[in-house]
Amino acid sequence: MVRGRPRGSWTSHQYRWSPLTRWCPDGLAELDTRKAETELAGRRLCAFGPGRADDLRWWTGWTKTQVKRVLAELRPVEADLEGGGTGLLLPDDLEPTPAPAPWAALLPALDSTPMGWHARDWYLGEHAPRLFDRAGNIGPSVWWNGRIVGGWAQDKAGEIVCRYLEDVGRDAEAAVRAEAERLAPLLTGVRLAARTRGRTWLEEELTA
Repeated sequence: MVRGRPRGSWTSHQYRWSPLTRWCPDGLAELDTRKAETELAGRRLCAFGPGRADDLRWWTGWTKTQVKRVLAELRPVEADLEGGGTGLLLPDDLEPTPAPAPWAALLPALDSTPMGWHARDWYLGEHAPRLFDRAGNIGPSVWWNGRIVGGWAQDKAGEIVCRYLEDVGRDAEAAVRAEAERLAPLLTGVRLAARTRGRTWLEEELTA
């Protein structure tokens, strides 16, 4: 079975379901387990590299033996990480990445970016206790230039409110404000609620 569009609005947690054959009449190709593991690990390193072997083991739930076997197949290249430690990159992913222009983002709860690494200090700093719930799930986060600098939520009136957890400067505040204004029309008449997690400390404070 495959999950289709929500029944009702885009925030609904009830979905339409269809047989797989309706989407893929010929079914899905079967993969050897080891080949599938290697493919999965390669795609993760492509999206989240450089990353540590421990990140891969945490994300997949594999044993150390599985991770070691998969990495032997991928033959990643080691890279020094800021703050210490060794990261892994795919052999064909070694070109320097051009520095992006300054940017801001308001990411939703459980977004794959902040949830993508087990070791998070390099983009999270000391903000984890305010932004993660007791189960280890992140709430809505405010990003500035590749780092989490705060969180956001909707107040009782449904308006977007942001809270900075460090001094970010006027340029960052203006960029975050512009991003909130861009997002606001999409949330008109909508209240976001993640049913799979508890509220974070910061969400409780912003929605009080």
